[in-house]
Amino acid sequence: MTLTDTLRIYFDRRMLWVFLMGCASGFPWVLIGSAMSGWLKDAGLSRTAIGFFGSIFIVYAINFLWAPLLDRVRLPVLSVLGQRRSWIFLAQSMMLILTCLIATVDPAVSLVTTSLLALGVAIASATQDVAVDAFRIDHFSIGPKHYLPAASAMAVIGWWTGYSLPGYVAFRYADTIGWSGVYWILAGTVALMMMATLWVGEPTSDRERLQDEIQQSYRGLSRTRTQRLIRWLVITVWEPMAEFLRRNGVQTALYILLFVFLFKIGEAFLGRMSIVFYKEIGFSNAQIADYTKMLGWAATVGFTLLGSFINVRLGVVKGLLIGGSAMALSNLMFAWMAVAGPEEWLFAATILVDNFTTAFSSVAFVSFLTALTGRAFSATQYALLASIGNLGRTTLASGSGWFVDVTGSWVLFFILTTILVIPGLLLLLQIRQRIDALKHEDSHG
Repeated sequence: MTLTDTLRIYFDRRMLWVFLMGCASGFPWVLIGSAMSGWLKDAGLSRTAIGFFGSIFIVYAINFLWAPLLDRVRLPVLSVLGQRRSWIFLAQSMMLILTCLIATVDPAVSLVTTSLLALGVAIASATQDVAVDAFRIDHFSIGPKHYLPAASAMAVIGWWTGYSLPGYVAFRYADTIGWSGVYWILAGTVALMMMATLWVGEPTSDRERLQDEIQQSYRGLSRTRTQRLIRWLVITVWEPMAEFLRRNGVQTALYILLFVFLFKIGEAFLGRMSIVFYKEIGFSNAQIADYTKMLGWAATVGFTLLGSFINVRLGVVKGLLIGGSAMALSNLMFAWMAVAGPEEWLFAATILVDNFTTAFSSVAFVSFLTALTGRAFSATQYALLASIGNLGRTTLASGSGWFVDVTGSWVLFFILTTILVIPGLLLLLQIRQRIDALKHEDSHG
């Protein structure tokens, strides 16, 4: 493939659509992640409480339970938008209502109410993620495999744009208009994303034809209403997982699932406590906005494009190895910050290094998961893989604040996040043959 051919991939109109949907996917993590952590910290909650508040993110680890519905159920009225966009629009409508309600409460006074509203946002967001991932996969399920890293890059850039730019606004103005005012602005952002959902194109897919073919293999279960219900449940719930096991082999499939579980645990531990860490060592909301949101966003965009360029030309292997190895070492930059204190140059350097490693690993990881997904049940299979990754990140990372409180040391905490990356890298060597096969498909697909 020539350099011109590689660059031409990025000018496909579908890449813009994937980018916009990536923005929609990243934005809710401002609502219940960084902005909420900042609000809770300013409200006087402890690190342990903030860490365990993040347990609401566990819904991202179980959204595979209802993901089959997004593959098989057509929504009344909204179905005119298409299977993928209708579910995205429904989830965004729920988020708009809940964000407006969050803007009216004070977590220092009504922590339970705030938690329940945030949980509702998390459920809507996790549902949206299933539809957004399927939206991207369906657009590129038929065609050359080398489009996958580019599409993954646009999804990652979109995610960080949706997370960083609204997050910048949140922290930049939190001290002047208050967190309640910030959430009214964020509600307006949800409305803009709903308009983008109406504008993008619904993917063309052979999903229904493939599902009909599978349904024919169960035609014996069609005589009674009960049998038809059983057939629908078998095809909707069991077949996506069975097809994944058949295609990869049971042993390899289990290794893949364990790798997905372990790969980003260290990053999740760090991310859960990062805002609290920045505040405790002396950085203001405005400085957090400038460095983690604006600088972080610019670095992520640049490094993600670079990482995707490497993956387009060389496959996902180098991205996983480079990103995963560098991710472990980059966490030590935060330990350096914990010792040095609020040095702005070190803050900037740490953000650059962290976003470099995150960009490389994220593009390769998303490309890897996408390549493992079948066309008949793209929503369900990708949700299963992503949920397993989120399970490790949400369940274990919820104890991150507790670990800092018990040890009393940010340095030990960041060393732990470095160590947590190692098991995933070792497992990566166990599944290298499957990854090499994906690399071959990317180069010759």
